[in-house]
Amino acid sequence: MNRNDKQAYDRGTSLFSPDGRIYQVEYAREAVKRGAPVLGVRTADGVVLAALRSTPSELMEAESIEKLHKLDDALGAATAGHVADARKLVDFARTTAQREHLRYGEPIGVETLTKTITDNIQESTQSGGTRPYGASLLIGGVENGSGRLFATDPSGTPQEWKAVAIGGHREDVQAALEDGYAENLSLEDGLALAVEALVAADDEIESDELNLVTVSEAGYEIVDEETIAELFADATADDESDETDESEE
Repeated sequence: MNRNDKQAYDRGTSLFSPDGRIYQVEYAREAVKRGAPVLGVRTADGVVLAALRSTPSELMEAESIEKLHKLDDALGAATAGHVADARKLVDFARTTAQREHLRYGEPIGVETLTKTITDNIQESTQSGGTRPYGASLLIGGVENGSGRLFATDPSGTPQEWKAVAIGGHREDVQAALEDGYAENLSLEDGLALAVEALVAADDEIESDELNLVTVSEAGYEIVDEETIAELFADATADDESDETDESEE
């Protein structure tokens, strides 16, 4: 297919190309890949969400960059991609969760919330005059006493994971998660694995660029800077020892 043919199919979200592709959705996925990495780890006690918060300038207040969001008492989200698109999806998720409280008097399930969000995302892939959301979400929470972790896609597809990364350097972060993940991790183990995975993908990051939260039956809890610094020191020490062992071989 030449470029002119491709242009005829990438001008709208409701058109399939002859090979069954929706180019606008693929462009939205590319926007997610260009975002800073975020990850989630499901543990025996709940879910860990982590994000790399990098600023384009030293003059920008790092606290103004939000990558981790509280959706409900035992629900959280991590976002990657276009910030404005992600904020709209987070607001939609919060409204949906509160509506469930008002209507039924109980919290919404993690899977139910995820599928409601992805149904909303999918509508943008088949309506004229719209474009797909250029953002993906990781949604973690506790349901029936167990942690659950889902990822959304700009196509409107939900997927459940044990541990997953989205955004920039996804392949490297995901490989580190696959190497270090084990069943029945504790929340503390999940936090350590999350930091190790982000450090493995980018050895130039600093501890103050990391954000971590845990979502458990105790609720949505932000990990303090001191704990993050300790986890970061352990992860970088392990990384340096691994490099030393490899050089000695």
